[in-house]
Amino acid sequence: MIWYIVLAVAAIIGIIVFIASTKPDAWTIQRQGTIPGVPAKVFPYMDDLHKFQEWSPWAKLDPNVKLTYGGRASGSGANFSWEGSSKVGIGKMTITESRPNDLVRCRLDFYKPMRCTNTQDFVLKAEGSQTVVTWTINGNAPFLFKLFLVFASADRMMGENLERGLANLKTVVTG
Repeated sequence: MIWYIVLAVAAIIGIIVFIASTKPDAWTIQRQGTIPGVPAKVFPYMDDLHKFQEWSPWAKLDPNVKLTYGGRASGSGANFSWEGSSKVGIGKMTITESRPNDLVRCRLDFYKPMRCTNTQDFVLKAEGSQTVVTWTINGNAPFLFKLFLVFASADRMMGENLERGLANLKTVVTG
């Protein structure tokens, strides 16, 4: 009887590992939001990392998070590091490319709870008197992350944060 239980558990683990191995090696999560105003009005909230904190969906998760700013105040090279509770972890965000009123690209280095490096793009496009902001986060999917994806949807979990962030951005920009 115990032998059958051991075989069943091994089969379940094997199936989970097989499903995880079929997951893609990279992932992308993307959301769009429309903000009243021209791109020049919206752009500073992504390009200036101090302003980013005004609408970031993660800023309110830990009111005691320690932020340290470095580099320039805005644009390529601007960065900040954070150290907080398990809800926000420890990491660093650096602007790697900044094209006024068009694009802000960032490198996201996470140190805790799990080490990884992702990229984040904010693309702005004028549509009449509004700006469409497309927020995209990309990353590699190591095997442990693939195992996680067997049981959860990263798009649903992280996508909710992006949607909340874009709603916060709209509120901040429109005052």
